[in-house]
Amino acid sequence: MSHHPFRRLQSELAEMINSLPAETRLPSEPTLAKQLGVSRATLREAMRSFEGQGMIRRRQGVGTFVVAKVPVMDTGLEVLESIETIAQRSGLTVRMSELQVQQVASDEGLAAVLNLKVGADLTRVARIIFTDQRPIAYLVDTLPMDILAVDELRSGFTGSVLDLLLRRGDPKLIQSRTEIKAIGATSEVARALQIQREDVLLQFAAQLYSEDSRVVDYSISYFLPGYFRFHVVRRVG
Repeated sequence: MSHHPFRRLQSELAEMINSLPAETRLPSEPTLAKQLGVSRATLREAMRSFEGQGMIRRRQGVGTFVVAKVPVMDTGLEVLESIETIAQRSGLTVRMSELQVQQVASDEGLAAVLNLKVGADLTRVARIIFTDQRPIAYLVDTLPMDILAVDELRSGFTGSVLDLLLRRGDPKLIQSRTEIKAIGATSEVARALQIQREDVLLQFAAQLYSEDSRVVDYSISYFLPGYFRFHVVRRVG
């Protein structure tokens, strides 16, 4: 299909989605494709872009729903901040759900990023971050057990390992190295964020360093693109 008809399809879909109240269930893909006179593959491609913008959300086995308009969390990447801090600045309320805290042994991959021996004791913290009723981020932190013990997360933890470490003040944190890429959602992440497997997400994989150059946290964060806008302010070299 040429770009012009595809743009027309996107325009028609945008008009339809914007005209419907939040939480309206859209017709099934075959019905909608027939209605708009396009193939299901073309429709799916257009729908994926609307999902990335946060305008619709698909729930496996249930259907596709219109999403209420939400303010986007707009933040610079120059300073490391928690989602809670960014949300507060954007006037949004976020909450944590489905907290899973486990003691795990480091495999080769984790041992390499945390500079530890294979088999070292680690604390793994996974949770989903919601705004209103929608999951918008899935966060997984893995830390050496001497930095954060499982018991420290039993009560009063609101979702941010970074904020917890900053409040505690020990170890003293100095910098983070983050790799950012677009990925297709794995089954685990798709289930957590109520999207389809392979839907596009932003993935941040970060190593957090203390002042003695030790990696004290390895975090992998998955963000729904439609709810976050990240930017970088750069000095001209």
